Amino acid sequence: MSTPLTERLSIDALLLQAPMAGAQDARLALAVCHAGGIGSLPGAMLAPEALAQQLQILSTGTERPWNVNFFCHTPPTPDPTREAAWRQALSPFYTEAGLDITAVPAGAGRVPFSHAIADIVEPFRPPIVSFHFGLPAPDLLARVKAWGSLVLSSATTVDEARWLEAQGVSAVIAQGVEAGGHRGMFLSDDITTQVGTFALLPQIVAAVQVPVIAAGGIADATGVRAALALGAAGVQVGTAYLCCPESTVSALHRAALQSDAARHTALTTLFTGRPARGIVNRVMRELGPLNPAAPAFPLATAAIAPLRAHWEQQGCGDFSPLWSGQNASACRAEPAADVTRSLLRGFNPL
Repeated sequence: MSTPLTERLSIDALLLQAPMAGAQDARLALAVCHAGGIGSLPGAMLAPEALAQQLQILSTGTERPWNVNFFCHTPPTPDPTREAAWRQALSPFYTEAGLDITAVPAGAGRVPFSHAIADIVEPFRPPIVSFHFGLPAPDLLARVKAWGSLVLSSATTVDEARWLEAQGVSAVIAQGVEAGGHRGMFLSDDITTQVGTFALLPQIVAAVQVPVIAAGGIADATGVRAALALGAAGVQVGTAYLCCPESTVSALHRAALQSDAARHTALTTLFTGRPARGIVNRVMRELGPLNPAAPAFPLATAAIAPLRAHWEQQGCGDFSPLWSGQNASACRAEPAADVTRSLLRGFNPL
């Protein structure tokens, strides 16, 4: 399937593996590249030294195009009142676990793309750089474009897609509400604006002139064909790769993805402060998945992390972010190359 993007990247089909921070490294990205897709490296949670190391592995491991992804959130101002309410909400769980909530330090955990990060990335001149939560400041965006990198970013509404096009992105990723992990929403925090992939995709295709990549709920070749039929220039797939041997998710997470529990997911702010889709577990049920006490992204992470660590040591994922899209039906323990080749069949005529 030839498009301006595939021609520029010298590839036959635009199958983008979703960058999944905390669930993968360059090993998964390389496996996808070697099988004919575009592998992605999530850079949002990597320390500078680790980022440089992973970029070295990925850039020297393939001659095919690859992607590196970063967050573009605005770091929040800590709110002591909200933090106190959050710790109060978590206090009974700390008591149950025998942990001291007063010993938990505050911390951000995730930093947005910056010139310091760009200094690390620039020598590698990635073929593609993608962003979540909008785009970096104009001077940073211009710097990335000067490397010759294609720039992608997620849109969860038509307004976001139009805004991204106006900033000069190479393509828009239409992220439907089915997608696992963090919502890419950045013009509004109103959850009611979020719609499904196959409702969002044709509206964005009609609203912008740049290529549109469909994301959310696509797990097999049939889903790929459906997205292409609605005007997508390519697809982005994440959840289907989570149980691959090349992913770094825990045994608890893998078991949940392959269980009946994966049929019930919800958007939650409990683990980071931003809406993200994961498998419903105890803390989501008892606090409510969108509890207003959760501090702004990424400040919510610090206080819930000790609970996660404690219960994971007991073999329990009740306080873990079990990220998953609404369609985990293809999430099996198969090599990433096999998953990629299966998805690529969706680009071929029936």
